[in-house]
Order: sequence, then C-alpha cells, then structure tokens
Amino acid sequence: MANENKANKQPMPALTAADFEPVNINERESEVIKRESLTAWRDTWERLRSNKVAMSGLMALVLIILASIFAPMISYWVHGYDYQTNDLLATNQPPSSLHWFGTDDLGRDMFVRTWSGARISLIVGVAAALIDLLIGVIYGGIMGYFGGRVDTIMNKFSEILYAIPYLLVTILLLVVFEPSLGTIILALTITGWINMSWIVRGEIMKLKNREYVLASRSMGAGTGRLLFRHLLPNASGPIIVTLTLSVPSAIFAESFLSFLGLGVQAPISSLGSMVENALTGWMYYPWRMLFPAVLISVIMLAFNLLGDGLRDALDPSLKNK
Repeated sequence: MANENKANKQPMPALTAADFEPVNINERESEVIKRESLTAWRDTWERLRSNKVAMSGLMALVLIILASIFAPMISYWVHGYDYQTNDLLATNQPPSSLHWFGTDDLGRDMFVRTWSGARISLIVGVAAALIDLLIGVIYGGIMGYFGGRVDTIMNKFSEILYAIPYLLVTILLLVVFEPSLGTIILALTITGWINMSWIVRGEIMKLKNREYVLASRSMGAGTGRLLFRHLLPNASGPIIVTLTLSVPSAIFAESFLSFLGLGVQAPISSLGSMVENALTGWMYYPWRMLFPAVLISVIMLAFNLLGDGLRDALDPSLKNK
C-alpha cells in the first residue's frame, strides 16, 4: 500500500516569476452593475406585463373606456344620433349599417345608448371605489395603528354597520332622495368602505412593529409620518388589489339598481335599465338585451382578470416562482 501511494503522488511543478504577476483587472469595471436595477413599481409592471391574461383584461378596459368616451361622439357626427333621439318610424330595428346595434322600442339608437350606459357604469364604479379607498384607508389606518380600545370601538361600529342589509340601506336611501348619479354613488359607499378598512387594518397591524417603523418612531416621527410615509406605502399591494376588485362590484350594484328602476332615470341610459327595458320583447328583439348584457359581463370580467394579475404581481412571495 505504501508503495502504491508513493507511485500515485505527483511531483509539484516548480513556481516561476510569472506565477506571481498581478492579474490585469480594472477595479472600476469590476464594480459596475451589469444588470439594470428595477424599482418596486417597475418590477411590478414587468411581472404584470408577463401575465397575458391580466394584460388582456387591461387592454379590454382601455378599449371600453375609449369607446364609452368617443363612440357616442362618432355616432352623433356620422348619423346625428344621441342617447335620447327617438324615431318612431324605426322602432325595434335589427343591427344594420345605419344602426350598428339596432334600435329599441322608441326608435333610439342602441349603439349610442349602450356606450353611454357603459360610461355611466364606469363613472359610478370608479367614483364609488375611490371614495371607499379614501374612507377605508383613513378608518382602517387609525384602527390598525392605535389598536387597543380605539381599535375595539371602531371595529365594533364597522361590524354593526356591516350587519345591516346592504341592499335595504341602498334602496331606502334612493327612495328618500331623488335617484340621480350622485345619490347612487352615495348609496354604494355607505357600507362599501368597510371591506377596505378591514384590509388596511390587518396590514397596518402586521407592519407597525417592524424594525424600520420602530427606528423611525425612535427618531421622533409622528403618527402622520409613520402612517403615510412608512405603513401605507408598504401596504399598497393589498390596497390596490382590493380597489381594483371593488370597481366591478360597484358596477354590478349600479346595474342591479337601475334594473329595479332605482338608478339613473330616463332619458339617461344605463346598462341595467336597458336590460330591464329589453325583457318584454327579448325573444323577438334579442339584440336589445344582448349588447348591454354582454358589455356588463365583459367589464366585470376584465376588472377581475386585472385584479388577479395585480395580486400576483404585487405579492412578494411569488417573485421567485
């Protein structure tokens, strides 16, 4: 065995002066960051852009918003129709080159009325969601930051308010006040902010004891600075996702109220009221129900797809998956 080990040993090569020459390395070039640095929002956008389903929802929303703004204008310039112009000699006409979505029982152009109704639905949905965001962030931020008795009292109040039937409160408010766009938005936001406040409360309670918050508090930061500079920006992911998913809920609620006759009143068009008007003759004139019903479905589906994509893009736990 000893002889075999001696035979396997290789003699070390002799070292020369060339082995001790310094390697030619440019220190400045070695410290250059080769990969482009991404901010948090840029990284979120890159992840969202790679999600084809979410991007298809975003593109659909962009097209619907543009169509709801410009389609009635184009129809008025081309044919002279608006949402209340009627022609009793052209009632219940099928889709044609003159009336692209057909006409209703009063001879009104369905193309203009459908896109005008989509505009109303989008305005109500976005406005209600933004008001829910404002109230929910403030209310939930106070609950989560102060905790203790303040959190208990405020949380019990929101639970009591949430226990009241949402539809009953909305209908009573619309019966007491004259139905209008502002009344509908107010009715939708009476209890619509509660879910947002609970989301914000949970995120603030999870973040308020982190090291960077404690360090900022030890340096003299006040409540407002801690909330709006440290806590809420780090809770922006769930807030944005909740905001995105609350828009289709508000749109559906507005369409449902308009379907019941409690939404915007004639001659203003609404997708829900158009579906209700089409019920009487939908078997004979299906286009009167088809276009507004499909548009409501597409709007809600697009917002939900975008919300799911934002949730995946803003979730840090999914970055390495």
